Amino acid sequence: MPAHLVHELIIQQAEHSPDAIAISHRQAPLSYAALAESLQGVADGLRNLGLGAAERVAVYLPKRLKTVCALFGTALAGGVFVPINPLLKPPQVAHILRDCNVRILVTAPERAELLAPILADCHDLRAVVLADAVEPRPLHHLETLSWDGLVAAPTGARPRRIDVDMAAILYTSGSTGKPKGVVLSHRNLVTGAYSVAEYLHNHPADRLLALLPLSFDAGLSQLTTAFAAGARAVLMDFLLARDVVRMVEREHITGITAVPPLWIQLAQLAWPQAAQDSLRYLANTGGAMPKATLAALRRILPKTQVYLMYGLTEAFRSTYLAPAELDRRPDSIGKAIPNAEVMIVREDGSLCAPGEPGELVHRGSLVALGYWNDPQRTAERFRPAPGQPTGLPMAELAVWSGDTARLDEAGFLYFIGRKDDLIKTSGYRVSPTEVEEVLYASGQVSEAVALGIPHPVLGQAVVGVVKPAAPGFAASALLAYCKQQLPNFMAPLEIVVRERLPRNPNDKIDRKALTEELQHLFHGIES
Repeated sequence: MPAHLVHELIIQQAEHSPDAIAISHRQAPLSYAALAESLQGVADGLRNLGLGAAERVAVYLPKRLKTVCALFGTALAGGVFVPINPLLKPPQVAHILRDCNVRILVTAPERAELLAPILADCHDLRAVVLADAVEPRPLHHLETLSWDGLVAAPTGARPRRIDVDMAAILYTSGSTGKPKGVVLSHRNLVTGAYSVAEYLHNHPADRLLALLPLSFDAGLSQLTTAFAAGARAVLMDFLLARDVVRMVEREHITGITAVPPLWIQLAQLAWPQAAQDSLRYLANTGGAMPKATLAALRRILPKTQVYLMYGLTEAFRSTYLAPAELDRRPDSIGKAIPNAEVMIVREDGSLCAPGEPGELVHRGSLVALGYWNDPQRTAERFRPAPGQPTGLPMAELAVWSGDTARLDEAGFLYFIGRKDDLIKTSGYRVSPTEVEEVLYASGQVSEAVALGIPHPVLGQAVVGVVKPAAPGFAASALLAYCKQQLPNFMAPLEIVVRERLPRNPNDKIDRKALTEELQHLFHGIES
């Protein structure tokens, strides 16, 4: 029987293959049986802390064994897990904790110290679990306990959950405002796991290298896909691209999913024969793979199949291009993944003809439940699916992506562009508004705009265009301030100074004109 709840992916494998390795980190393995047992301990501990059905547990930890146990243990407890990118700084973490009313935070002692000033304002937070702490220090009014204290709780009853219940909230940046929480059901996550495992042909002998943050839909998918197939997920946070190649060789990795900036670096390295032999497939997500990079990877890894993918956090995964189509359609994002339908639609909701640009719309059981606590944006993005039979009492909702694409005569999809000003850098989606808020908060500028400028390695680089507030302005000081307030991927790579920022007819800063002006800013940089 297939799993219906996301934690059942692990529990079922523990029943069938208890000794098979589920995850490993720094050569420390955890079998499916041991992982299932850890989930039970976490679930009992969270329930003992008073976690109610559908209440949120945030996990703010680097990628490690306890991180995985905390996420899936929350699901087993009947709660909703909220993975927080470990690169985020306290202001961004505080927004997430407050926005989705987190009840319990799981983090490390040193991270809790950094968060201490903001935790007092997180009024729904009741307890903090400190991984690795021997004697947890008190934090404001919060109950604190160690990991060992958490998993030592007695076994208790858990609420009944079904597949349409909330399982996770993943925070993703939009073009305006602060990050929004995409609410995913158990059904979304389980369907996505089986779907991806199907087209990647995953099997129990696979070893998947989990490189992406678990707060990303594609990063979390590495775990759920591995568990659906009974495979092993190898957790890795890396500093240098060559460390990835070494890990592939040492751990006999068979599958990697990564973003274009990393593939660009990996394509420039020499791969040992053992690494070439073990890597069965590689998959790209988070932006278009440069053609030169794709050609280099295929040359370096002649035995490795390449899958080009397109995904929406709001639908977990959407399309893939099969390796057999690479030479015929290298620019395509492929076709819909199993158990999904992807359409190209006109503004009036009718389907576009082949070759006609329109909005990409995704329907099916992967469509998320909406944005947490944001009915306005939910109504904008989650709308009735096109072409439904008349007479249905309740319309099926689809994700209207905001991305422009086209379909060819054979049904293959081609990405054209985005309707909004979202910045895509190093596989991350960055809200310009969020960066601009930090630029203004510095007190050093009177006007500011954040732009995504083409970059040969990053895809897009974040650039701040500013009008200084006073004489003696130093771009280096503003950059330093941004690096203190923002994670590295969000901080501007460069500050461009203007005494006057261009305006459009509505007297708004003309982003398009500035973007066009700065198009060649990074052209001298080698990819």
